[in-house]
Amino acid sequence: MPLLLTAFALTLAMPQDPPANPQIDYAGFSALTRDVRGLRAKRLLPFARFQAMAARKDALLLDARSKDAFARGHIAGAVNLPLTDFTAESLAAVIGPNRDRQVLIYCNNNFSNHRPPVPLKSAPLALNIQTFINLVGYGYANVWELGEVVDYDDPGVGWVTSPA
Repeated sequence: MPLLLTAFALTLAMPQDPPANPQIDYAGFSALTRDVRGLRAKRLLPFARFQAMAARKDALLLDARSKDAFARGHIAGAVNLPLTDFTAESLAAVIGPNRDRQVLIYCNNNFSNHRPPVPLKSAPLALNIQTFINLVGYGYANVWELGEVVDYDDPGVGWVTSPA
C-alpha cells in the first residue's frame, strides 16, 4: 500500500500540460507547411522572370522585412508589410480585394551582400519561407518567390533606398 500511495503522490506532483491556447494551432501550421511545400517548389523564379512579373501593372511586389530594413533599401516598386504585421485586415489593405492577385516576394537571403540592410538569415528560417506560408494560409495562393541570389549593388536589380 505505501508504494501505491507514493506512486499517487508522484503523479500529483508531476507537472501538468498547460491548457491549450485556442489561438495557437501548431498542428494546423504543420499541416499548412506540408501542404504549401509542393506549391512553393513550383513558384521559385529566376531573377529575370521575377522582374518581368513584378513589372506587370496588376502584380504586387511585397517586401515582408522590417520597416527599418525596407527603409534602408529595397527593390524598386516594392511595398512593405512586415511579416510581424500580417493579419487578414492588413493583408487585404495592402494586396486589395482580389485574392488571386499576383504577389511576388523576396527576402534578405536573396542577396549575396550579407551586410545591412540584408544580413544573411539562417537558411531554414529565411523570411521567404514564412512569408509564403503565411500568404497562402491567409488565402493568397498566387504567390511567387525570387529563387535566386543576386547582388543588390548590381544596377540591374533596381535597389533603392527610401527617403529619410
